[in-house]
Amino acid sequence: MNLRSSWVAETGQTREDTRLTQMGATNALNPVQVRSGILPGSYEGKYRLSGFWMTNSSAMSAVVSEGRAVIQGDISQGAYPVTLPASEVVTFSPGNAQYDRIDLVVLRIRDKLYGDDRNEAVIEVIEGVPEAAPKAQPAPARSLPLYEVRVPVGVSAGTGGIPWATALKDLRTSIVSAGGILPVEGAVLPGAYPGQYQDTPDAQLQRWDGGKWVAYPQAIGGVVPSTVGSAIPGSYTGQYRDGLGGRLERWNGTAWAPAFPGPYFNDSLYDGYTTSTTWVNTLSGNRATALSLTFVAPGSRQAILTFGSRIQLVGTGSGVGFMGVRIMQGTTLYRDNNDSYAVVCQSPGNISVSTTQRLHTLTAGATYTVTAYYRTSNTALQAWFDNTFLQVDPQH
Repeated sequence: MNLRSSWVAETGQTREDTRLTQMGATNALNPVQVRSGILPGSYEGKYRLSGFWMTNSSAMSAVVSEGRAVIQGDISQGAYPVTLPASEVVTFSPGNAQYDRIDLVVLRIRDKLYGDDRNEAVIEVIEGVPEAAPKAQPAPARSLPLYEVRVPVGVSAGTGGIPWATALKDLRTSIVSAGGILPVEGAVLPGAYPGQYQDTPDAQLQRWDGGKWVAYPQAIGGVVPSTVGSAIPGSYTGQYRDGLGGRLERWNGTAWAPAFPGPYFNDSLYDGYTTSTTWVNTLSGNRATALSLTFVAPGSRQAILTFGSRIQLVGTGSGVGFMGVRIMQGTTLYRDNNDSYAVVCQSPGNISVSTTQRLHTLTAGATYTVTAYYRTSNTALQAWFDNTFLQVDPQH
């Protein structure tokens, strides 16, 4: 066995053993113990964690690559540094005839001082129990899980061996020295003290506040670059990030929202008519549903409202076709229809008309609904409306 350890063997520890295993990696778990884990690092700096990486070497065997780790014993036993200076091959038993099983590969310290039958640092395969819903056996004392390996029913070297592409589950976790920033791999564990830092797989720096990991602002007042597909929460209300698609977003305390929402727009390309001389929000013909939009009032409490339609009067006599809007904040009327605010047409021909108006004294953060309304001044005239639209541009 190539695995080296310090202060396990009763005799025979060499100076080389000591040099290889004294690594100073004591990432605190509590005032006395440290975390068990693997020291990060890789050749050419390409990966966070390459130590004790496991890949297949044959149908029923796998190779565990070189690496360094610390294995914490019980609170009075201390921590054991271990080093594997050259790769090691582990072999798995053939599969059961009836059920799958899950084997556990571990780094393990055997110490006679605490009840083991020998003093040794080893890489072991803890064979699982074949059953309908298999699970790995618990890790033994003074051990560090590396991988779970699912061994299917009846598998052996003669039947093609373990399907390595799907059989492995990586359990490795990393550690660093006290005060170091931990590159997280595997399970996210609680911190040991307020002010401890870790770097997550999606490149976010986090700080332990005594009860949870909190995202650390990449620059106070700065714009945080977002990660594709990220659901990382903000650190404080009012923090900004460069959202997906290049949209600037603001953390509102519970979610990332557009920093500058709008413009809000809705339209209808269907025509319809009314002969009503009072305001209605539905039309006969192809426009049986109301046209409306909702918007959120900005902090400035102001917005620009634009609406319009192509209007035509059909029938006998003279008259006017009107399009207006009613604006509600929930069940509260903000502004009702008014001929003075409407767009109008007094022509038998199609005429496109629109208007732009300022909305002010809105309630910041409140949701408003704008609904299109129509009427004619003469019941003998059909007032037709087509290509109708509503637009609200918040003034930020």
